[in-house]
Amino acid sequence: MALHRVGLYWFSNDLRVADNPLLAQAANECQQLICLYVLPPESRQPNRYGLRGLGEQRWRFLQGSLRDLQQQLQARGQQLLVLQQNPLHSLAELISTHGIEAIYFAQHAGYYERRYQHILRQRYPFIHYNSAATHTLFDPLQLPFDLADLPDNFSKFRRLVESIDLRARIAAAEPAAIALPRSPLKAELVLQKWQQLPATKVIADHPWQGGSSAALQHVQQYFASSAPQTYKETRNALDDWSSSTKFSAWLADGSLSVRQILTALTQHEQQQGANDSTYWIWFELLWREYFQWYAHAHGKRLFAFSGLKQRGPATSFYPARFQKWCSGNTPYPVVNACMRQLNTTGYMSNRGRQLVASCLVHELALDWRYGAAYFEQQLIDYDVAANWGNWQYLAGVGADPRGHRRFDLDKQTRQYDPQGSFIAYWGNSQASLVLDDCDAADWPIS
Repeated sequence: MALHRVGLYWFSNDLRVADNPLLAQAANECQQLICLYVLPPESRQPNRYGLRGLGEQRWRFLQGSLRDLQQQLQARGQQLLVLQQNPLHSLAELISTHGIEAIYFAQHAGYYERRYQHILRQRYPFIHYNSAATHTLFDPLQLPFDLADLPDNFSKFRRLVESIDLRARIAAAEPAAIALPRSPLKAELVLQKWQQLPATKVIADHPWQGGSSAALQHVQQYFASSAPQTYKETRNALDDWSSSTKFSAWLADGSLSVRQILTALTQHEQQQGANDSTYWIWFELLWREYFQWYAHAHGKRLFAFSGLKQRGPATSFYPARFQKWCSGNTPYPVVNACMRQLNTTGYMSNRGRQLVASCLVHELALDWRYGAAYFEQQLIDYDVAANWGNWQYLAGVGADPRGHRRFDLDKQTRQYDPQGSFIAYWGNSQASLVLDDCDAADWPIS
């Protein structure tokens, strides 16, 4: 028998029905259920860095994920209400209108997202709250340390996890629930809110299509192929679809769970064999996992100029340099090509991200936070923990025990674009060979 007359499931970084045990719990405990996604208006407005938190490429991909989720919910007798307003305002109205007795939401690595959840609990203590780690491999209770004692670098984290073989303790991904409780909302209201969303251009043949349907199809195709067997050798390619797993965008918004990937990886190893490359996929999943808990452990320090250190890097902010970096108009051809690829597609390879981040911090001497904020705006696979944690790592203020990592851009170009094909395709033949047209105060240099 259901425990609650009306419940609310607040979707965030878990835009899927399959392998979502928290949604299954809500279905079992509620007579009626409201499924909600909230898009804060400020995500589409300029932030403290003069950038938007949600650029056009990210918004296009997110809309695809939301539409796919809506279709899956409709197939199970449900519907997704998408609102554009402050989450606390949205929830206050729904609580008062529908008498909500229980709220379900995924644990989130974002500091501000957790603040919303904390304030909600304080304002409405009479409501039953249910939360679960749906965005990570491990539940906090499975970790071999308290979160306050999170290792200060990834290598220590990995050794601890692998010393007790935590991988073997992760349950297989769960199938989707067949049915869900009906919604108390009128279909006309839900449709009206969908129609009020900002329009975005649909690109039918784009390789990145949002939603768990596209995600699961890609997972099946990838692990049915031989690509995982050579992943370690090919993963650093700058521009090749099959060279790396390409799971990141679906992982970021939760259309795909990390457990679904691990289940598919394990099946692939059983069928085609395990080797260094298939291990390296697990290694990369652990790298992502580490930064999720890193964000949980360090909160707003994730966004601090000095990161976890006592002193920030010796950088400043030069508006003209930053603009050149963003547009791919620097004296560094491989950086220009990577940035133009990002601006066109919303994606950049992991190797490319390291190169452009190193360029911004070392060659351009810019505040790393502006680079992280630009990635937040542009990347369709933006994940708050992975993005800001990795930028701290490259800037020498985070989890890297070696400090500043500076990449030799010429050497990297010879190694990863030896024929110059990547630069020829994505590069800017009109790029400036001069770093500064203006001084630090933005005055023209004569």
